[in-house]
Amino acid sequence: MRRSARNVFSSKGAVIGVGMVIGVVAAVLQKLGNPGNMGVCVACFERDIAGALGLHNAAGARYVRPEIIGLTLGATAAALIFREFRPRGGSAPIVRFALGAFAMIGALVFLGCPWRALLRLAGGDGNAVAGLLGLVSGIWVGTLFFRSGYNLGRGAPARAVAGWMFPALMAGLLTLRLVCPPVEGAERSAVLLYSLQGPGAMRAPAAVALGAGLLIGFLAQRTRFCTMGAFRDLLLFRQMHLLSGVIALVVAACLVNLVTGQFHPGFNNQPVAHSFALWNFAGMALAGLAFALAGGCPGRQLFMSGEGDGDAAVFVVGMIAGAAFAHNFGLASSPAGPGPHAAAGLSAGLLICLVIGLSMRQRRTG
Repeated sequence: MRRSARNVFSSKGAVIGVGMVIGVVAAVLQKLGNPGNMGVCVACFERDIAGALGLHNAAGARYVRPEIIGLTLGATAAALIFREFRPRGGSAPIVRFALGAFAMIGALVFLGCPWRALLRLAGGDGNAVAGLLGLVSGIWVGTLFFRSGYNLGRGAPARAVAGWMFPALMAGLLTLRLVCPPVEGAERSAVLLYSLQGPGAMRAPAAVALGAGLLIGFLAQRTRFCTMGAFRDLLLFRQMHLLSGVIALVVAACLVNLVTGQFHPGFNNQPVAHSFALWNFAGMALAGLAFALAGGCPGRQLFMSGEGDGDAAVFVVGMIAGAAFAHNFGLASSPAGPGPHAAAGLSAGLLICLVIGLSMRQRRTG
């Protein structure tokens, strides 16, 4: 039974189906209250969690997003059911933390992760094109390092408690969200901070958001859905397997947006976006390079964290820390444009990622 299920989930049709589910669910979440073209954005939602915990000072980005919790725990459930929960870790953790931080900085210059870039495109936001071109460019640079022997190494098997730490952290956040719900007109509810305006105040019903995350996490863990992997496989191997799911995501979200009146083509006045093409390209180029060097997009990193992968969990923690850096140090963009120190953040990130790519190559023998 499990073997036949594995075969079904590994098929191209399954990847397309999961892409469609993500696209439909994301567009519906937007209609139910999530920010425009941001039904599911891993980077933006992790930034909101950082704000809810008081790690940055952006008042409009504070909320424990149930979707992130659901993505992780849904993947954990799938890994347990199919006996793929394997605690592991120890593969260049500090490097992965740095890659996560710079991936977040790049994403917040663009204002979105790869999933949001696709959702922005599906909503008619022409600025997403520059972001997607930057993403592919960054991943392409990553493939050059792969061809020259780049490798962070394999994580070693770890004790069960190590694999359970990140899912337990997500369960703890869910508990905090339940015992400290938002209070009308208040910015703080016990220990959590909440936005009263801005994207952090735009929320689909919590139960629906959690259920959506659980569904996507379960399905994506089974199919190994990954936007970075989709473009990497196309560039390295000319394979369309994962890319077919990415295309399905855009098509499905676009159709739902058209039906629900959420499709607004153009470049100006797009929700939570700016129209500075160079910055959109550069931000996602840094993010794409960091995702490639780390071995997965932010969604895939969450799914692997749910499987017990401590290295992926370190990357996610790095992204949350990166959100704090981005907002506290003036690196993140707003609809008005890039932050005052965005150029310095992107330059430092690209330089460090290039150093990592060059220095983490294995010498070929023979």
